[in-house]
Amino acid sequence: MIGAFLLSGIITGQAAFDCLLKAKALSEEGKNDQAISILSSALEISKEGRLFAERANAELNLGNYKEAISDYTSASRFDNLSGEYGLARTYALMGDAANSTLHLEKNIKSAFRKSEKEIMLDPAFGKIENKPEWRTFWKTDWYTGADKGIAEIEYYISGGKTNDALTALAEFDKNYQGSAVVEYAGALVNLSAGKYPDAVKTLTSLSESDPLNEKYLRVLAKAQEGTGNPAGASATYSKLIEMEVPDAGLFVQRAECYMKTGETEKALADLSRYLGIYPDSKSALSLAGRMESAAGNNLEAITYFNKNLLLHPNDPECYIDRANSYLLSKSWDYAAKDYSMSLDLAPGNPETWLKKGIALVNCGKTEDACHDFRQALSLGSKRATEYISRYCIK
Repeated sequence: MIGAFLLSGIITGQAAFDCLLKAKALSEEGKNDQAISILSSALEISKEGRLFAERANAELNLGNYKEAISDYTSASRFDNLSGEYGLARTYALMGDAANSTLHLEKNIKSAFRKSEKEIMLDPAFGKIENKPEWRTFWKTDWYTGADKGIAEIEYYISGGKTNDALTALAEFDKNYQGSAVVEYAGALVNLSAGKYPDAVKTLTSLSESDPLNEKYLRVLAKAQEGTGNPAGASATYSKLIEMEVPDAGLFVQRAECYMKTGETEKALADLSRYLGIYPDSKSALSLAGRMESAAGNNLEAITYFNKNLLLHPNDPECYIDRANSYLLSKSWDYAAKDYSMSLDLAPGNPETWLKKGIALVNCGKTEDACHDFRQALSLGSKRATEYISRYCIK
């Protein structure tokens, strides 16, 4: 699809966003030259800050500092200060602490500011962290108490320490009572504690007052899924996609919601778009195949599963996916063979032993099936008792 856009020369709006996503994927795979080529073609048609910034990222990955600086500077010119963090990283990698901290200050004061944690964990600044300019820079308190409060709560939640997060939230609330940041922190804690309706209520209110806030929408979608409301979550993911948040994973998340609401065509369309960006994604190929299989489109399902097996020939789950599809279409011999291949790789899966037994029963190989049912039972499958009593006790 991206190639068609490039050939036609029509790279505006949605197509520019697709180019951005594809370029990000290529850079992640180490194919920076290809990413630069796509972005250069896009920039001939549409001068956008986000395209300059992504091309700069690819240039930086290749160690092309001069080109990266030029593109980050252009990004900042088109989208006010959007390239400053990239410039700070580039100068840091060059060992230029003075220019790095100059641009880092601009980033922290901009709408694109990075958190203190992100900066401190960024290996790009390793070359200058012992330089006097870097130490002097951090003598200034660039982050407010509210920034530090939310960072502390996020830290506890990431470690699964919900009680510590609750304690920190109580202290946070004393100092910033009634503020949006405290409400957001409370929603994070409620989400972590499984109090999804409370999180949804808070985040819905916050999103109404700040409808383009990516953080609010992401957490809201997770909370909506937690309440068993995939339709609401898919609508929230749609807002993020409409905002052109550069995260292709949103298509998979929305597809999973569509799958739960029975909107198979929409789900497959999202997965197709994602696979156009990440064609070798094991999880996306698996999900697409399972959707096609559930819809009765076995040939299409097998196509996805075959590709996954070509890419991941030693993954037992890939064999299970294809075997399940064969089982659903009553292709018993093929199912049994794939379950057998999976068990060669991971023999401790009771469900696979059970399903292999079911396939063998339908092939007329009852004795072999009984062996598999007993294996499933020994590994903890309660369902196996039903099949043993039906086929193996005479």
